[in-house]
Amino acid sequence: MPLPKRRHSRERGRKRRTHWTLSVPNLVACSHCHSLKMPHRVCPSCGYYRDREVVTPNIA
Repeated sequence: MPLPKRRHSRERGRKRRTHWTLSVPNLVACSHCHSLKMPHRVCPSCGYYRDREVVTPNIA
């Protein structure tokens, strides 16, 4: 395996890492209970998906 002949500078590594950002998850309001949920998923608070109940929520 080839090895680098010289060490990369801190600036070069930091330039490469500038794109390592976290993105905020896209949240939408549930059409049944209006709480925030991930799109295209069952609502964790009420268990509804596309205006019908898919699972019964566990409220503990």
